[in-house]
Amino acid sequence: MKNIRIVLVETSHPGNIGGCARAMKNMGLNQLALVNPLDFPSHEASARASGADDVLAQATVYQSLSSALADCHWVFGCTARLRAISTPVIDARDCGQTIADKLSPDQNIAVVFGRENSGLSNEELDLCHQLVHIPGNKAYQSLNLAAAVQVLSYEMFMAVNQQHTPHVPARQTVSPVTNDEMENFFQHLYQVLVAIRFLNPQKPKKLMQRLRAFYHRAQPDKTELNILR
Repeated sequence: MKNIRIVLVETSHPGNIGGCARAMKNMGLNQLALVNPLDFPSHEASARASGADDVLAQATVYQSLSSALADCHWVFGCTARLRAISTPVIDARDCGQTIADKLSPDQNIAVVFGRENSGLSNEELDLCHQLVHIPGNKAYQSLNLAAAVQVLSYEMFMAVNQQHTPHVPARQTVSPVTNDEMENFFQHLYQVLVAIRFLNPQKPKKLMQRLRAFYHRAQPDKTELNILR
């Protein structure tokens, strides 16, 4: 579980940060990343943490989501909005199992949660390999941030602890790609598509979004990414 990072983006209420830390520690998670929190450190966060002060003390604050994900190999973004694009969307239970299957000592995994009032922007969701949706009552879907973190943390904890045999990755000899390396590739790809006039920057439509989803599904390793570039 030490390779799993919980990322909170622009949290407006410090109490929610403490509540998330408490949820994490209950499930054996201790890697907390905060992107531009409105108020942190905070006495209110410590009060809500209820003994999970060590998680808060180790928390890292970042200026951007991309920097918080730079060394991550797998990124899962939580969303209440089901978008009509090809980025895969899974539920919380499938997310827990998927993460348990991907865990290995040399790969960092991030689960990203957005703002309390508006969630993650489309641009932020584009940084994610898979989107996660917590299904619930269609007539009332208003899950608190700490509660959402608790649900996902619980599913990860159960999936990891129910693995009876060590997971053997399908491709053991390859080097995984970090999120930062993928972003460099996407910037390179954009520049080339503009240069060869395949992409019109004045009318980009959703070309780059679809290409991002395509390459995230392909899951290239370092050698493959170098070939593409």
